[in-house]
This record gives sequence, structure tokens and C-alpha cells, in this order.
Amino acid sequence: MSETVLRRIQQLEREESLRGRVEDALAAAIISGEMPPGALVSSPTLAAQFNVSATPVREALLNLEKRGFVEPVRNKGFRVTEVSDKQLQEITEIRRLLEPPAMGQLAAVFPDEPVDELRALADAIVDGAERGDLTAYLEADQSFHLRLTAMLGNELLVEVVGDLRGRTRLVGLTAMLRTDQLDQSAREHHDLLDALVAHDRARAEGIMERHIGHTLGWWAGKPE
Repeated sequence: MSETVLRRIQQLEREESLRGRVEDALAAAIISGEMPPGALVSSPTLAAQFNVSATPVREALLNLEKRGFVEPVRNKGFRVTEVSDKQLQEITEIRRLLEPPAMGQLAAVFPDEPVDELRALADAIVDGAERGDLTAYLEADQSFHLRLTAMLGNELLVEVVGDLRGRTRLVGLTAMLRTDQLDQSAREHHDLLDALVAHDRARAEGIMERHIGHTLGWWAGKPE
């Protein structure tokens, strides 16, 4: 392979990595409510904020459009889409039908091998909450839950759960920074892992049910 081709491949890899980091940061800001529904954003403005060129930002926004996070606005850029209370309720209901039973099923057959890896992810969630780093918090949270779901060996279930979690908005999350509620919800990941390790099916289902319930409570900026 020539040096020119190799340099081009390396450049593409750097651009892809940069686009991914920008997309993750923007997704976290939208999910958490830091970028509220209706907010207008543009590639040049965001590029200046991220101190990068407009290209990876534009590509990140186009991907977020495909995911339903933003919609194009002629001559203005993109607008952050809104998830209505009804939509959030419906998403939460479907998640409750899927995720608690899945964790109960997993508890019955949970192996020992991945515990250290999952503990590290649970620690990263707690650490993100304590530091107020919502991007780190949400990335670790997504990885933790999808990793657990994947252990059941049902790829379609992982896809559906991932899609539902991606559709969820947690507009009260920013206001929860460095609060007892955010710390408690973060530590529930360790509680869930403890239940799985103990093969306690009922407890695993109960923790997951309560955890999802925060979507309509604390994470929506409402009392529970």
C-alpha cells in the first residue's frame, strides 16, 4: 500500500473518530435537555464551539437527523426535535414490557466472566454522575444496558431496546447534576449487577422496573 493511500486512510479514520465524538456529545446534550426541544443549531456555530471544522459537525447532524434527534430548517440549520409526553409514556411502557423481564431472564443464567467489565461500566456511570459529565454518564449507561441485553443472545432485542433508549429524552437530567437523585439512579446499576450475580430474578426485574420509571419522574424533571 502506498504512503499516499495510507495517509488518506488514516485521515478518514481521524475524521470518522471526530465525527463520532461530536455526534455523541450532541446526542448527550439533546437527550439530557441541555439542548432543549426547538433549539436551532448550525454547523458553523457548533464547529466554533467544538473548535473543529464544519465537516464532521455537519456529518454528525445528518446522522442525528436519521436518528430523529434533529430536523432540517431551511437556511437556518437544524432544530432539535421534541418528544411529547404521550410519546415518552408510550416509549416507557414498551421498555417496561421488554427490559425488566429480560433482566429477570438474564439473572437465571448470568455467568461470572463479564462481571469485572460490567463493574467498570457501572463505575463509569457513577463517576460521570459525580463529575457532572453527562456525555460520559450517558455513553456508559447505554453501553452497560445494551451489554447486558446482548448477553441473552437476541440481536433483535438489543436493536429494539437500543432504538427505544435512543428515542427517550431525559430533559430533567441537566437539572439533576450533582444531586442525590442522580447519584442514586447511577448506583442502581451496581444494584442491578448485584441482583444478576446473585441470580435473583425478582430483584433484577424490580430494579429495572424502578430504573425505567425515572424516565417519567426524576429524569423528566418531575417528582416520584
